[in-house]
Order: sequence, then C-alpha cells, then structure tokens
Amino acid sequence: MSAILKDLKREFPEAETRLQFRNVFELLIATILSAQTTDEQVNTITRALFKQYNTPQEFAGLSPLELEPLINGCGLFRNKARSIIGASQMILERFGGQVPDSMEELMELPGVGRKTANVMLNVGFGKPGLAVDTHVQRVSRRLGFAENDNPEHTELILKSLIPVRQWGRAHHLFIWHGRAYCQAKKPKCHECPIAKRCPGRQT
Repeated sequence: MSAILKDLKREFPEAETRLQFRNVFELLIATILSAQTTDEQVNTITRALFKQYNTPQEFAGLSPLELEPLINGCGLFRNKARSIIGASQMILERFGGQVPDSMEELMELPGVGRKTANVMLNVGFGKPGLAVDTHVQRVSRRLGFAENDNPEHTELILKSLIPVRQWGRAHHLFIWHGRAYCQAKKPKCHECPIAKRCPGRQT
C-alpha cells in the first residue's frame, strides 16, 4: 500500500476535495448534496444557494418546497432537501448551532452516513477520517483490498493498511485516481501509473 500511495502522490500532488465551501456548515451541505452528483454540479448549485442561505438558522426555517427548486440540479434532491432542513434543525436544537465533530454525533444528523461523516471529520475538522465513495470502493476492489462491495468493510480494511495520518490524503488520492484512470466502464489501464501493482488491471 505504501508504494501505491507514493506513486499516486507523485501523479496527483494537488489531490484534495473539489467541493467549494467557506466553513464546516457549508461543507456539510455540499457533502450531503454530493451523493450521486458530481462535485462540479454541486459547486454550481451551492454557489447560488449560499448567496441566499448559508446558516443553520436560515436552512432550518425553510420548507422542502422552498429548498427543492434551489437544489433540483442534483440527484435525489427531494430527499436531500429534507435532510438538509432536518440536519439544520438538529444542529440548532441538539448541538448549540455548531456542526458536531465526532463520528457518532455527525451520524445522528439526517442525511449523514459514514461517508459524509468521514469527509466532515477529515476535511472539515482536520481529524482522522477515510471516506469510501464509489471511486474509493472501485479502486480498492481492483487493487485487491476490498473483499466485497460493502463500503464500511472496505473502510476498515483500508484503515488497517494505511497510517492514520494518511487516511484523508489516501481518500483524495483514490478518488482522483478513480476519476482519471480507474473509471467504472473503461479503465485506462494502459496509462495507469500503478498498473504494475494492480491485480485487477485489464490487458
């Protein structure tokens, strides 16, 4: 694993989140919106959205019918509208208006599972976190690190193989690699910088 991460760091020295945000609450909203939606599309939505609303108080006061038209450019926007409003209300009622910074409390928020919670811990709070999205899962499976399609199981395996201080960086490196080379339908194995280390490579 260390050799793979070294190669990926050389290939993607700038790897980090592409979501645009100014504070941890905006990151939470953007991450909820990012499920089944590209980061670029999320940024287009939030660029306009955060000009109108950008605090828990403001989102908590909205109805789904008010929020849905503002985020309908992303998948599952009706569910996401309810999650954003519910999470904002819980932040106010349970957490004193502050986004919580523990895995357990983050996962109490509507619309927040382990992936979103890990992103918040790592990107938002600078704490150890390793989120497994579709890119991380796919890359891990092809490299032989994922035994099944269970993201939580893959997360545990990766955390056992990667030093804690590198969890967040590894998450971003796997995502960037998944987008650039290890794509779902037509992986670019002939161009891949870690092909020689990949048992799942296509010849």
